[in-house]
Amino acid sequence: MMDTKDRDGNSIVVGSHVQVLSVPALDFEPDEAERVQSMLGDVLEVYEIDLYGQAWVEKWWHLDSGESTSHSLALRSDEMVLSKPKAGS
Repeated sequence: MMDTKDRDGNSIVVGSHVQVLSVPALDFEPDEAERVQSMLGDVLEVYEIDLYGQAWVEKWWHLDSGESTSHSLALRSDEMVLSKPKAGS
């Protein structure tokens, strides 16, 4: 398994909380593109490290219809930074 690091060289493991520094510029539907862009700057929990060393995070949205939707991102080292716990947390 690869040793996954953030942009500053901090080790990232499943359960780490990382801040999303950039999101891919892929061809999304307008609603989906807006949701994906809203992940920028969020602190999300890593739920998987893939074979390529990318950290996977997911965000959920609750829609007006009462339904929920989510989107996952695979982050490279330069696209995330470890979020350190605040003092007293």
